[in-house]
Amino acid sequence: MIAKIGSNFDIIIITAEYYEDHPLSPSGVLARVLDVAGFSVGLIEKPKNKEDIARLGEPNLAFCVTAGSIDSMLNNYTPLKKKRILDKYSNATKMPDRAIIVYCNLIKEQYKKTKIIIGGIESSLRRFAHYDYWSNSIRKSILYDSRADILVYGNGEKQIIEIAKRIKDAKPIDNIKGTCVIKKEIDSTFELLPSFKDVNNDKLMFSKMQSQFSIYKNLAQEYDNNYLVQYSYPQYTTKDLDFIYALPYTRNLSKGSLLKMAQFSIVTHRGCIGRCNFCSIAFHQGDKIISRSEENILNEIKQITLHPDFKGEIDDLGGPSANMYGMDCEVHCKNYPCQKSCMNCPLLDKSHGKLISLMKKAREIPRVKNVFVRSGIRYDLALESKEYIKELSDHHIAGSLKIAPEHFSNSVLSLMNKDNARFEEFLNYFKKLNNPKKQYLKYYFMICHPGDSETQTIALQKKLESLENVESFQVFTPTPMTNSTSMYWTSLNPKTLEKIDIIYDYNTKKKLKRILLKDLNKPSQKFYENEKTR
Repeated sequence: MIAKIGSNFDIIIITAEYYEDHPLSPSGVLARVLDVAGFSVGLIEKPKNKEDIARLGEPNLAFCVTAGSIDSMLNNYTPLKKKRILDKYSNATKMPDRAIIVYCNLIKEQYKKTKIIIGGIESSLRRFAHYDYWSNSIRKSILYDSRADILVYGNGEKQIIEIAKRIKDAKPIDNIKGTCVIKKEIDSTFELLPSFKDVNNDKLMFSKMQSQFSIYKNLAQEYDNNYLVQYSYPQYTTKDLDFIYALPYTRNLSKGSLLKMAQFSIVTHRGCIGRCNFCSIAFHQGDKIISRSEENILNEIKQITLHPDFKGEIDDLGGPSANMYGMDCEVHCKNYPCQKSCMNCPLLDKSHGKLISLMKKAREIPRVKNVFVRSGIRYDLALESKEYIKELSDHHIAGSLKIAPEHFSNSVLSLMNKDNARFEEFLNYFKKLNNPKKQYLKYYFMICHPGDSETQTIALQKKLESLENVESFQVFTPTPMTNSTSMYWTSLNPKTLEKIDIIYDYNTKKKLKRILLKDLNKPSQKFYENEKTR
């Protein structure tokens, strides 16, 4: 799969992360789906100069460029805009700032006519005009700065195959679902966003743009003499996911791989129905659940048991929220796309029945000793099924379970689009089941989110005094395209246009951080500062 020097390839993938032949590696998945579609694939990891870019020569069809599974600026800098510390507690790997732009410019120096396809989180969430926290300014769509030919947003397996086929057949790479391109003219099928000039000069227009974002629409944004256009997202199905995750990934990891703790993890579904305002999943994967079939997942576990490194433990069985598996929206599937919130939909099956069945069958597979759930769960959803919580507690917790209350201020939670009304109910039920087993909860919190204040943080700190094993906290970092980032830049709620108090100065952010770190050295607390807060 990995290219040899001097080889001739249809597609050359350039990635700012290390390539792994693993379903959690973006470049690994991309390489596999292209390979099975009949395209030869070369890979260049973390290039530093134009010589590295030219290592495999010119591809027959195109370069595919990705920063990988994280935005390079978020990877490289803390919420206080300090260079992130690269140590044993950090998930960061060295990559250039604005990696997509850097790599595309290096390609242009060498191969001026070769097609360039960009994708991954960094491209996906910078596809329109966006607020860039690190420069404190509005930047154009990354398609303009990178000079790429086409941008793939969200998960891109379907898109990349269609693009590759069209380039091979010398057809236009236009009107492909799940992509963005630059066009001179648009027609009535596009909903017009405020122009780049408007959102750059007027924060009210920026809020209006934010309220229009959706992966389910054809959208267009005017620039000086052309338009950035988004074609609506393709409908991924259970069948599609079954195909993607059944590909023959070796799961053999390189030395020092960041996937070491997830070598034998299983992705059960995509999407998240939570619609948290600080999260970008709704604008990347979507706010509907697409689950793999039970049979497909069980077959993958059976294949894993044959791996020479397998010691009997499935590292994680989950997705963006582990207990959303099986909560696929039937209305969404029959009438794509349904615009309603699944969390509040009376038609959604929240019984966890499909997930309970999967968990029970997974732990019965020969050579499997444990099937752990290490990714977080939505505890408010979990309370819809006490049977699920018991199954989870009895068989699937590796000492602790992660949940994310985020905050305990109702006003802040409202701006996060979160609700902790049932926190104490879950806490008490979990303790009742798990105290004899000495299993505990780990908590995750966020400070400095729009609407937060010193008073709110002091109240949060007092609440934390009653909780043990606080996993970590994060200082809110504005990342492109989220509702919370729009609030941060404009001081307006994009849904209501109401004014919001924002913490902008770093001294106050540091002060709030110190308030939560007050209990750091108490023996009863395992509370530590998340690397992202440094």
